[in-house]
Amino acid sequence: MRRIADALFQVALTLWVGGLWTIGYVVAPTLFHILESRQQAGAIAGHMFEVSGWLGMGLGTFLLLFLLLRQGFGAMRTLAFWLAALMLILTAVSLFGIQPLMAQMKLDALPRDVMDSLLRDRFSTWHGISSSLYLLQSLLGLALLLRVGRGVR
Repeated sequence: MRRIADALFQVALTLWVGGLWTIGYVVAPTLFHILESRQQAGAIAGHMFEVSGWLGMGLGTFLLLFLLLRQGFGAMRTLAFWLAALMLILTAVSLFGIQPLMAQMKLDALPRDVMDSLLRDRFSTWHGISSSLYLLQSLLGLALLLRVGRGVR
């Protein structure tokens, strides 16, 4: 049973981090490259980031619970626990803070595209913050994958 639990941990971690890297660094840039409408590309990418955020909330919670159940409160003395916790916090900040704020700015700009409105600078600032946090989350995920890949939890 322990092997199955370990395998589920690996699958959950791989799905979370792989999803981050795939959506953020392959799919979203591809959408902006192939679609003529940046507004449409942004809407699709935004929806994918939201789905990825919800997936991350579930998978991150699972990973933390797994580590706590496996190691008790001793898990909180491990780098793996804190890497996963920071990733989960960044996911929550994005999903419940930044993404709704940016979505509201898009609505407030209607019927114009937000980048053609007075909200352009504010939106760009929040987009930059969001991108920076996403990069940090992606790097934390890579570090966690490497850490767990060495058999260290």
